Amino acid sequence: MSDATETIRRELVAEPGSREYLEAKHGKVWSTSELQEEFEVLGFMAPLIAVEQRSTGQKGLLYFQHSPRFYFDFEAK
Repeated sequence: MSDATETIRRELVAEPGSREYLEAKHGKVWSTSELQEEFEVLGFMAPLIAVEQRSTGQKGLLYFQHSPRFYFDFEAK
């Protein structure tokens, strides 16, 4: 089975960064436990994750990196 988005998604996955680097580049960053507190996960396809903010019901997307696992660059939809 072919995934037409695989090449694009692979290009979006950058070299892993520290939390400090990601905060400087993208603003707020969440660890897995912080993500679970603030968002409900609706689905994912690396490097994107669809979420709903628990406090507001706002749906959106986050990027994530695998190691160390951080979520960042929330974009409301």
